[in-house]
Amino acid sequence: MNQPQIRLTQTVKGAGCAAKLGPGDLDRALCGLDLPVDDNLIVGLERADDAGVYRLSDDLALVQTIDFFPPMVDDPFWFGQIAAANALSDIYAMGGTPKTAMNVVAFPAKTLDISVLRAMIEGGLAVMREAGVVLVGGHTVEDAELKYGLSVTGFVHPRRILTKRHLQAGDRLILTKPLGVGIICTAIKAGLAGPEVTERVTRQMAALNRDPALVMADFPVHACTDVTGFGFLGHLAEMVVGSGHGVRIESAAVPVPGEALEWAGMGLIPAGAYNNKKFRGPFVDFGPRVSQRLQDALFDPQTSGGLLLSVAAEATAGLLAALRERGVEGAALVGEVTPGPSERIVVE
Repeated sequence: MNQPQIRLTQTVKGAGCAAKLGPGDLDRALCGLDLPVDDNLIVGLERADDAGVYRLSDDLALVQTIDFFPPMVDDPFWFGQIAAANALSDIYAMGGTPKTAMNVVAFPAKTLDISVLRAMIEGGLAVMREAGVVLVGGHTVEDAELKYGLSVTGFVHPRRILTKRHLQAGDRLILTKPLGVGIICTAIKAGLAGPEVTERVTRQMAALNRDPALVMADFPVHACTDVTGFGFLGHLAEMVVGSGHGVRIESAAVPVPGEALEWAGMGLIPAGAYNNKKFRGPFVDFGPRVSQRLQDALFDPQTSGGLLLSVAAEATAGLLAALRERGVEGAALVGEVTPGPSERIVVE
């Protein structure tokens, strides 16, 4: 990984891993709005999900999403890759195939050289080429804070859409990337992370969720989401609330790097983790052996995190084997869907 010539993360006050408004904030902002309706809108604002889905015909629907954020690494090329992979992930999480994208850029032209903008866009293009996505345009504004991301459109069959809403009792839960990204980004910003850890987490964030999406298409996956700013437990709560089911998580099986746990124990916790815990903590019961630092890691906001899949129990071994054969080495069986307690997450 090339050594950065500038500190992009110092151009943004409080820059770290991607942060979003909390789900509670969004609920309050949208409450009572008169939203347009259309019989062909399959997934829209009335239900929180990773992307919107609009039916074009009986066998074709559009999947649409947008995501952008400030840098969490200093190398603009790597930042471009991470931001692009993060935006594309929402399409994969819905069972779709991304096809076109548009750049969304806020650029501080008075403080950063234009070469930074070019390198950032080149990074995004590298990931788009890998995903088979065509860049069709975009929009750039001058702003005091650097931000980059994509608006993405993909395709999906209307009967093959995956959402967060269809957990089934007895399903097993599989996570395809390790957690702890927000904690590690905080440590990087504090100058505590060495080059090996920095490169590992950077490559992890830049990795597409394309391969797990391709694999899961051949298995009875009932629900899916990607783990990003609301953290593992925040996004899992979105799957559980309203499902009528509960979830049991085996904390020892959740992949969290040792460095992340160490830094969490030192208090290097992103602000977003506290927001996630405040909003979704009431839905979670922790067992007495689950350490505080692991609890913090489970609420840690992720950037370009893995997919969280709910798959039929009898297909779990085959899905895990296929993921590893495809090179998704970090995939782990982390829990199961239970008949109860309803709308509770039990972490043991």
